[in-house]
Amino acid sequence: MLFAALLFVASAVQAQDDPTIMTINGQPVSRSEFEYSYNKNNADGVIDKKNVEEYVDLFVNYKLKVQAALDAKLDTLSSFKKEFLTYRDQQIRPSFVSDADVEKEAQNYYAKLVEQIGPRGLFTCSHILLRLDQKADKSTQDAAKVRIDSVYNALKGGADFAELAKKVSQDPGTARNGGLLPTMGPGQLVKEFEDVAYSLKDGEMSSPFLSPYGYHIIKMKERSQVPPYDSLHTNIVRFLEARGIREKIVDDKIAAQVKEQEGKITAEDILNKKAEEMQANDADLKNLIREYHDGLLLFEISNREVWDKAAKDNEGLAQYFKKNKKKYKWDSPRFKGIAYHVKEQADVKAVKNSVKGLPFDQWAEQLRKTFNNDSIIRIRVEKGIFKQGDNKLIDREVFKQKVEVPQTKGYPIDAVFGKKLSAPKEFDDVRGLVTADYQDALEKEWIAQLRKKYPVTVYKEVLATVNKH
Repeated sequence: MLFAALLFVASAVQAQDDPTIMTINGQPVSRSEFEYSYNKNNADGVIDKKNVEEYVDLFVNYKLKVQAALDAKLDTLSSFKKEFLTYRDQQIRPSFVSDADVEKEAQNYYAKLVEQIGPRGLFTCSHILLRLDQKADKSTQDAAKVRIDSVYNALKGGADFAELAKKVSQDPGTARNGGLLPTMGPGQLVKEFEDVAYSLKDGEMSSPFLSPYGYHIIKMKERSQVPPYDSLHTNIVRFLEARGIREKIVDDKIAAQVKEQEGKITAEDILNKKAEEMQANDADLKNLIREYHDGLLLFEISNREVWDKAAKDNEGLAQYFKKNKKKYKWDSPRFKGIAYHVKEQADVKAVKNSVKGLPFDQWAEQLRKTFNNDSIIRIRVEKGIFKQGDNKLIDREVFKQKVEVPQTKGYPIDAVFGKKLSAPKEFDDVRGLVTADYQDALEKEWIAQLRKKYPVTVYKEVLATVNKH
């Protein structure tokens, strides 16, 4: 009983610390959630800042849309769950890994490296390669041997190894650097090369020898053992991080917990529990994850109810344009049509005849089928609604400007076809503007419906304490 009483007191204190600022369809919204949203959207640098009272309507509209999405069960869609959990887990999974875990992996990696390299150690050398195909005939082999012996004699005579490597080595990856190879260890190069390299001391040069790639001459720069762990620590950690070691540690830890529970819990169960614990102790994380959750729902419901709906509703767009036609004006005339280029004079008239009488949005397909439906491209076309300055051919032919029109290679004959308009005649002439305005109208209508459907209560006394407690 005492424990239950303590829980009740703790809950009451928490409620006082973070009171309900409003309810949306009976669901409480905490002051901290409102403050998080308000402060984020009215931070320094925001152009259109709102005061708390002004922001209430925006926030309520946002929560109403989220409620509509929940009622539509959009949060049950597999696509939503996958995207949300991917994001949430990106915030949660790092908590399973400590720097000590990464350090342990780095030490294990170093230990394996030392074991792999063994007593033979590392070496850094330069080489000169004259390539020789293993299937080369005897005369080619003899010629290659003569060339490599000539290079070797020059080196013994005092020629600079690096300069000679730049000139004659046929290993392009190292020749530009004087034949210098990166530091190597056992098992990284062919046996013939390694055996010779490990037989050399610092500063020694080998005689010519043959590998599957051809003839080599090696000059040993340095033989060494694996450097101490401390000197490699930073590079090892960076290497492991780049290969996703933290994600592997998380996967291993979660898999171990699942195994320990003998399959009574799943990896998802573990992540869910961790998410609950972390959000209970970190209000910012809780708000961040909720914001992403609600943002996904908001995007999907808005796309269904406004954006995609408006973009596809050609009849609605046409009616909206007709009703609001006076608001859509141009500051200068436009040319609605095509500028085209043909090979033969007869095609000038043929192009016009093929599209005459067709709706403008069907012109492109009609021209493609009529003139460019096989491997031979008979015409080049630019289609659209052009203002002066958009197209030089239209500037000259329609707007009567004195401009030089560049010739289209292979299509010497230029022509235009269409209409010069002083103002938009149909919604497609200003589709982008009409669509945006129609979306605004749909959204206002939708919000009005949501306001009627879902009761909203705002507690003014709590609103007055925002950012003041």
